[in-house]
Amino acid sequence: MKVILSRKGFDSKYGGKPSPILPDGRLVSFPIPNEKDTVSYDDLNLEDGKTYFDLMNELGIDHVLDGKNKRIPLLGAHCHLDPDIYRSVLPRDRNWKPLFGQIDKAQSHLKNMWGRVDDLFLFFGLFKRTGYRNGKIVFVQNTPDLHIIFGYMQIGEIKKVDFLTDLDEWMQYHPHVKSEERKMDKTNNTLYVARDKLSFNENLSGAGSFSFNKRLVLTKDGFSRSMWDLDPKIFQDSIISHHPKPWKEGYFQSASIGQEFVIQKNDKTENWAKDLINSSYTS
Repeated sequence: MKVILSRKGFDSKYGGKPSPILPDGRLVSFPIPNEKDTVSYDDLNLEDGKTYFDLMNELGIDHVLDGKNKRIPLLGAHCHLDPDIYRSVLPRDRNWKPLFGQIDKAQSHLKNMWGRVDDLFLFFGLFKRTGYRNGKIVFVQNTPDLHIIFGYMQIGEIKKVDFLTDLDEWMQYHPHVKSEERKMDKTNNTLYVARDKLSFNENLSGAGSFSFNKRLVLTKDGFSRSMWDLDPKIFQDSIISHHPKPWKEGYFQSASIGQEFVIQKNDKTENWAKDLINSSYTS
């Protein structure tokens, strides 16, 4: 089982803000904006009856960045719901399973690293603490932006997506399937489908999200967000980095560009990932 650290959600370039660590500990990853997709932030539901739009509005987010410094007004903005691991965000078909799509260079990298059935994605993104002020949720000033693991998915199936592929009806909503432009890409548009249950723990779903705990934080305490606190005894000979010399004195320097960090199969990293999920699972 390979472990793949996959960067997803808002950051300073896509979205323009961190995602929130809610006061109750929930890690809500905001999907990046994409005007070619059909789901809006107002379509996505939180468990307390609010929408993502409501929460973002409370946090003072009135626009989002598209990755090319274009400011898109939040009202009516569309987003790329991928990975789709939060069950409650949309009405679900009874056959629904968590999904994750990949395409272009990122998918080529995954394929070259032999991403296969039963390999494990750990999704991480940029997060910041929140609290209450006058009854509203706000970002807590003078707290750091942190890279945090917010969810996981163990691969159950891998589906090629194009006009020739016969996909199940319940998958048709996903942006890598619904988009005519992505379906026209006959090279590597790919959909990863979660297992029903984890191969190493049949009591847990094949994909899910976490509530905050310190073990999920990649950023080294007191360092900038991209400087990670990884144990070299576990990771030094196994993690494939986009940075030419990632191991520094006291920390791992992650690359500012690069979506996937593949960790080569070995017992130490497998046990680390399994223990992380077993001790952090919430939904």
